[in-house]
Amino acid sequence: MFGYKRIIISDHERGLKFKEGNLVAILVPGIYELLDPLGRVSVTKYDISSPEFHYEYEDVLLKEKPELVEKHFQVVELKDYELGLVYKNGKLDNVLTPTSRSLYWLGPIDVKVEKVNIKLDFLLPKSLAGIIAHSNGRQISSIVNNYIKMLEVVDNHLGLLIVDGELKQTLKPGLHAYWKFNRNIKIEVADLRLQVMEVQGQEILTKDKVSLRVNLSAQYKISDIVVARSKLANVADTLYRELQFAIRQAIAGRTLDSLLANKDELDKEIFQSVRHKVKEYGIDVASVGVKDVILPGDMKEILNQVVEAEKVAQANVIKRREETAATRSLLNTAKLMENNPTLMRLKELEVLEKVTEKVDTLTVFGGLDGVLNDTVKLNLNKSL
Repeated sequence: MFGYKRIIISDHERGLKFKEGNLVAILVPGIYELLDPLGRVSVTKYDISSPEFHYEYEDVLLKEKPELVEKHFQVVELKDYELGLVYKNGKLDNVLTPTSRSLYWLGPIDVKVEKVNIKLDFLLPKSLAGIIAHSNGRQISSIVNNYIKMLEVVDNHLGLLIVDGELKQTLKPGLHAYWKFNRNIKIEVADLRLQVMEVQGQEILTKDKVSLRVNLSAQYKISDIVVARSKLANVADTLYRELQFAIRQAIAGRTLDSLLANKDELDKEIFQSVRHKVKEYGIDVASVGVKDVILPGDMKEILNQVVEAEKVAQANVIKRREETAATRSLLNTAKLMENNPTLMRLKELEVLEKVTEKVDTLTVFGGLDGVLNDTVKLNLNKSL
C-alpha cells in the first residue's frame, strides 16, 4: 500500500524505531505496517543473540527514555574500584572494567553481572582463577592478558607479590591470580632448591709468586628470599664475588707446595669464609670444592722434573737397600757353608744345575766327582 512500510522483526531481533532522527519506540518480534509517506520513519534492527547493546547516544537514551530502558535493557554501571564479572547463561564470558557502563538486551540470553569491589582485596578466588586459567575461549584469554596478573608457583619455589613497588607477601606453590586494575602488580619467583655455581679460571698468585688458575664449584640454596631480596640486587652475583675473594685470600697465603699438599684444607677455609659472609643475606652454602689447579706450561715442566728427580732418588735408595740386603744374605750363606760340607755340596749341585741349563752338550772327565770338583774351586788361605 502506498506510503506504508512493512517491517518484520524476528524472534532474535529488536528494532529501534526512529522518527525524524529521534528514537520513539523499540519494536519486539512481529510484523509492522508503518505509515511513512514522507520517508521520515526508519527502523534499525539489532541481533540480540549478542546481548551487548552499543548506541552512540547512550546518555540521551538513559535520560530521555527511561521507560524504554527499563523495559528492554539491563544497565550495569561500575564505580572506581568495582569491576563486573559477566556471565552468559551461567558461563563466565567477560569482565567489565571500573567506571564503565554497559547495556544488555533483555532476551533469550540470560546475562548476569556480578560486581566485585577491589579497593582492598584484589585477589581472585581460586575457583574463579582456575576457570579463567584453563579456559580456551579467546575472550577469556584476552581477560587474562589485559586485566589479570596470573602465575603458577611450582613446587620447591616461592613467589613474591609486589604491589606498586612494595613487597606485600610471599606466595606458596599453587596458582595465584590478581586483578591489575588501578595498581601495578609484579610477581617474582625464587628457586629454593640446591643450586650449583661454577667459578672458572681465576688467575691467582701464590705466596711464593707462582701464577696459577683455579676452577671452583659451590653448592648453595636460598634460605630466606625476603632477606635476600631486600639486601641484594642479585643473589648469584653476590655469591660469585664472595667466592672469588675467598679463594684469592686463601691461595695468596699459601705456597705452591702447601697448596698442592693440602687441598682439603683449602676447601675448608674457602667454605668457612664464604658461608659466614653470605648467611646474613639469606643464603646457605652447602659445600665448596676446588676442582682444578692449572699451572702454566713452564711451571708444569719444572714440577715434572722435580717429581722425576724425587722418583729417581727413591729408586736409588731402594736399589741400594736391596743390594745391601743381598750382600748380607750372601755373607750369611758363606758362613754357613764354611762349617758345613753337606751344604757346600748342595750349593755346588745348584750351580751345576744352572750351568747345564745353558749348554747343549757337556763332556765329563773324571766322573761326577770330577765335574763337581772342577766346576767350583775355592782357594782358601789356610792361614786364615
